[in-house]
Amino acid sequence: MEVCEAPRTCPVSGACGRDGLVPCVEMTNAHHSKLRLCEALEEIADRLPGDVDRFRCLEIASSLVPLLRRCHEYEEDVVYPAFEAAHAGGSGAVGTVRRLKTEHVEDECAAQDLSEVLLAIGHGDPIDNPEAVGFMLRAFFEAVRRHVAFERDHVLPAIGAGPIG
Repeated sequence: MEVCEAPRTCPVSGACGRDGLVPCVEMTNAHHSKLRLCEALEEIADRLPGDVDRFRCLEIASSLVPLLRRCHEYEEDVVYPAFEAAHAGGSGAVGTVRRLKTEHVEDECAAQDLSEVLLAIGHGDPIDNPEAVGFMLRAFFEAVRRHVAFERDHVLPAIGAGPIG
């Protein structure tokens, strides 16, 4: 189990130990999981239309939505409240959290659609419009990468986690 290195100065240290989780470590792990997912989706996009690993499509389709939901729930329950508290409830932080939560909803909707496409590909359906599938994949993983970058650059440092990489 990870241990908080700065429990006296970390604004989210009160959440440390809850369920054995350390917020800074959990966020770092979540970001790494999301970025690995983006790399896998980019590889699929790069291999369209004829050289796609159908089994990999099935793997990603089955894990995509649950991964995002798990990460988003943790961010919204633990990290974002600490971010707002670190800004003493300032309207900028409230607006930022509102925007990030909206991005979560959009990402989960896109992930659901993407999962359906990946399941179809994984089960052997023809890829009738590889350009559209490629665009869908790229739009999704670029949005996720931007979201992760924003959290790393702005949210985590604001709550005392420092730049996470």
